[in-house]
Order: sequence, then C-alpha cells, then structure tokens
Amino acid sequence: MTRARAFTLLLALPLSACAITSSAYSAIDSCLETGHAWNYRSSRCERPDPGPVDLIRVDKSAHLMSAYRQGRLVREFRVAIGRGDPGPKQQQGDGRVPEGSYRIVGHNPNSAFHLSLRIGYPTPEQVSAAAKRGVNPGGDIMIHGLPNDRGWIGSRHTEFDWTDGCVAVTNREIEWLYKAVRDGTPVEIQA
Repeated sequence: MTRARAFTLLLALPLSACAITSSAYSAIDSCLETGHAWNYRSSRCERPDPGPVDLIRVDKSAHLMSAYRQGRLVREFRVAIGRGDPGPKQQQGDGRVPEGSYRIVGHNPNSAFHLSLRIGYPTPEQVSAAAKRGVNPGGDIMIHGLPNDRGWIGSRHTEFDWTDGCVAVTNREIEWLYKAVRDGTPVEIQA
C-alpha cells in the first residue's frame, strides 16, 4: 500500500465511529502506552508476555491475530485487514489478505509503516496458480503498525479495514511483535 493511500484511508475514519466507543479505545490506547498488553477477550490491561513467539495465527473473519509459544496463547491482537472482499488474495491490487501457511521472511525497521514483518507470500504454488490465470499474484504482504506519523490514530484504526492486503496492529503492538517474532516463524491465515 502506498503511503499516500494509507493516509487517505485512515483519515477517512468516520468521526462518529470514534465518538461512539471512544472510552473503549482510550482504555486500550492508555494500556498500550504504558507498555502493557490489552487483553481483548477480558477487556483488561495486563503485563505482556516477553516472548518469543513460535506461531502466529490470523483469523480474518474475527479480525484477530494470536501469538503462540509451544502451543500456548501468549497474546492476541485486534487487527485491520485488507480493504478487498473477504476471499483469499488472488492477484496484485485486489486488496485481499492471502490465506494459507506462510513464514515471516523479514523484519523492516524502515517501513512506510511503524515497523513491519514480511509474510512469505506468494508461495511457489500461488505464483504458478496466478500465472495460469494470467495475473500477477502481488506481494509485499506484511504485519505492520500504522503509517508513519499517524500513530495517534491508535486502536481506532481497527474500526474498518484499510490495508491493501496486509494485517495491521497499533504501533505499540507491532513493537512487541517485532521483538518477539523471529524470521522463519510460521504464520497461518484463515478466512
């Protein structure tokens, strides 16, 4: 996603949506700013698990990303996903988040977003399938924070899906993930 497009989408956030649940967003953002973790199931601020993480699961329909270590859930995140329809990514520009099993293949400290973790999409099979359809499968699928200079939006960014096929969390949450996740960590994305 281009930086200009991300800014435009984030600035289009309806003010009424922010006003309706502003106390919930404020509680989440206040918790995260102190370096703690927000528990989205219990709506409580908790001490964050230090990591490391050995598996990430993204549930697109629930807008949740879960981080695991040795089969135990260590942290969950409410996420914004691609602006495209809910199906799996088919080609470049469709705004969809891919589905399947991947790995984290890189950490980018100089991202157009506040840190990013590159997901190994497309797989060779997805490249082949796209070639048979005569389309470009796309790429540059990340787990990332908010666009640089837009961190003030905080958890309100999850009010709508705004990415071009990535998975977005708050800046404080990507800071934790960036440290806790190593290259090679499996990522499972489901509908």
